[in-house]
Amino acid sequence: MKNVLFSGILPALVTPLTERETINEDVARRLMRWHMDEGMDGFYICGATGEGPVVAPKERMRLAEIAREETRARDKKAIIHVGAIDLTTAKALARHAGEIGADAISSVPPFFFGYGEKEIAQYYTELAEAAGVPLIMYCSPLSGVNITYDMVSRFLNIPHAIGVKWTSYDYYTMHRIKELRGGDVNVLNGPDECLLCGLTMGADGGIGATYNVMPRMFRQIYDRFRAGDIEGARQAQYKANRLIEVIIRFGVQASLKEMLGMLGYDCGYCVYPQKRLSDEERKGLRDALTALGYEQEYLDR
Repeated sequence: MKNVLFSGILPALVTPLTERETINEDVARRLMRWHMDEGMDGFYICGATGEGPVVAPKERMRLAEIAREETRARDKKAIIHVGAIDLTTAKALARHAGEIGADAISSVPPFFFGYGEKEIAQYYTELAEAAGVPLIMYCSPLSGVNITYDMVSRFLNIPHAIGVKWTSYDYYTMHRIKELRGGDVNVLNGPDECLLCGLTMGADGGIGATYNVMPRMFRQIYDRFRAGDIEGARQAQYKANRLIEVIIRFGVQASLKEMLGMLGYDCGYCVYPQKRLSDEERKGLRDALTALGYEQEYLDR
């Protein structure tokens, strides 16, 4: 299976930012090293969780460089999300990712203006040509584009295209995509709360936001599934979902950065005007985490 290059568990990494919205390099490196110590197989850089579309391109490139340095040292993978509202910026990010030796690039379809399939295919073709490394399409409702089975089937003819990051609850379509080309399509599950569903329907692994704050839990889901312990994987997924419910209640990205701060990784605020937790919300989040026994139950501390 020459196209199935990525498997296992890869956090959609939070982007650690300073007050000036530049990359906090020390925190970024320490965060990546902790995740790799916890058994993560690599990272998805500057996607939705990493605030890629609203982080300055220069800073996105710097985080990509750091990720490549850290993952190369540990024989892990770095997938760089290069999606941008304009093709010029996306191609510059793609070209840079290729130059630093990224394992793959990824991108949502072009967004905002309602592009047709022909334009979307051209977008991916130019990104692939600019990078010269494997391309993973990011199928997400956040882009406003309904990526269908037929579209994916045609897009796989683009040079360097190897598969999809499937952030959708339509697991019937995901499974049909996985069966394309005799199964030689790299499919990575997106919804954290349904990782086990994705694995059951053929996903090679998962990329997720909440992996940032409970990496070991998602490692357990994946490893138990691969070992044939479906009931054990199910119980781990249920447990992860109890924490996910709390994170969603208070706002995903703001909560993740708050929780990482609690763990010693000051990732700063989300890029304005994204949500920032009020003092009341911060207390509510911490109380809810305490009620779940977060550090003891989810981190084995």
